[in-house]
Amino acid sequence: MPDTFIDYYDAMSSPWTYLGHQRFEALAQRYNLTIRHKPMDLLKVWSVSGGLPLKQRAQQRQVYRHLELKRWSEILKRPCNLEPAFHPVADRRACYLVIAAMQKGLDWSRLTNAVLRAVWVEDRNIADHATLAAIANENGMDGTALLAATEDDAVKAEYDRNTEEAIRIGVFGAPTYVYEGEQFWGQDRLLMLEYRLAQKHGRPTDGFYFG
Repeated sequence: MPDTFIDYYDAMSSPWTYLGHQRFEALAQRYNLTIRHKPMDLLKVWSVSGGLPLKQRAQQRQVYRHLELKRWSEILKRPCNLEPAFHPVADRRACYLVIAAMQKGLDWSRLTNAVLRAVWVEDRNIADHATLAAIANENGMDGTALLAATEDDAVKAEYDRNTEEAIRIGVFGAPTYVYEGEQFWGQDRLLMLEYRLAQKHGRPTDGFYFG
């Protein structure tokens, strides 16, 4: 039988995670997959995989990234501020917040989407603790309690484990989806992921087109 789990490595400041998050969640639901969400330290992952922070990339790459964000925003009809007021932004605390929500059995997916929207739509600073608490409150959670939980050792340990696990299995960017050991990097690979899921679940694959 196909695996019923899918691993989801991401970062709370990634535009590509933002653009793909709801589509990925819907895909997992269609195939009855349980998402094992693994927010990670993307800078640490980059440090061992050859990735560079945005401002350190070649100008050509920065320009093309901007163009791709614009294209995907148009195609997906998802609003995306191409030059957000707070980016690059330290997202460790935001990752802790989402992990704390997961550990408390709260709607981590809704919170994840809200945090990502805060960066890429709403021009909010997710490195600011009060902002994070407000975002949690806006999504039906106790922001004060959830922010306090970001200091828990268990939350920090899970974040560290996610990061080390990502490095160990060869993850090098966000978002990365891992199904039965096979990695799919980036929201633009969701079609490939869906193709593989269709194969594994005995569903038709002749409707997929890859050019």
